[in-house]
Amino acid sequence: MNEALVNVIIIHFLVSTRFMAMMTTATIFMLPSFPNQAKYWVSVVLSLIVTPLVNVTIPQVFLGNWAYIFVMAGREFLIGASIGLISGIPAYAMQASGFMDGMLMGFNMMNMFDPLSATQTSVMSQVKYFIAVWFLMRWDGHILIVHALAESVNLVPPGVSMWPRGEIPWVDFLQRIFVIAMKLSLPVFGAVLLADVGLGFVARTVPQMNVFILGIPLKITVGFVVLLAVLPSSVDIFHEEIETAVEYAIAGVYFWR
Repeated sequence: MNEALVNVIIIHFLVSTRFMAMMTTATIFMLPSFPNQAKYWVSVVLSLIVTPLVNVTIPQVFLGNWAYIFVMAGREFLIGASIGLISGIPAYAMQASGFMDGMLMGFNMMNMFDPLSATQTSVMSQVKYFIAVWFLMRWDGHILIVHALAESVNLVPPGVSMWPRGEIPWVDFLQRIFVIAMKLSLPVFGAVLLADVGLGFVARTVPQMNVFILGIPLKITVGFVVLLAVLPSSVDIFHEEIETAVEYAIAGVYFWR
């Protein structure tokens, strides 16, 4: 009876560690408005729901082995962190596209404080990032992430000694962020490029005009107009990538099998 109780306690601890790692790294849950105390209790409650679904018996020789528990807890933390990071690919792509848009429009000269990373970041990057977070909440992205983590418990049970033997998903993870960001930034890039070409013609035909002073408000105006025009299409692309990112996060769990 005591051994069964200790087994359940250790499994619950490992599952809660996986949930806590996801809460720490997932795009939605890492906002500063979500306090750490709430993350802790939410992870504990969710792990209480998921723990009965785990049919794992830890060998008796490992029940009192703190080194084994420490290694397994580190593994669970890495699994939960990978799910949280990979599932946030669309939001990170939106943030990267906002950085590129701000650079093209000349907004990167004016930065703002990012409370998430405690660093200075681009204004457009923050705007598009919070738009992405809002749509993630609107389309129940947080529920999809929790379901993905609960499914990962069946794919890679906690407390089972498994060594990584799959492919590392991080290269594809970074590549996917870049590809989605380029899709979202291409309209602004094309519009600003055409504006630069037009300013070049103006500089040749009317050399008395100060093209540099004219170009700053022109690029900002063109960029905002194009952003407003393509925002529905950008949201559609973002929506298509939410479930794909969650599926990609679940596939990344196989690295630990």
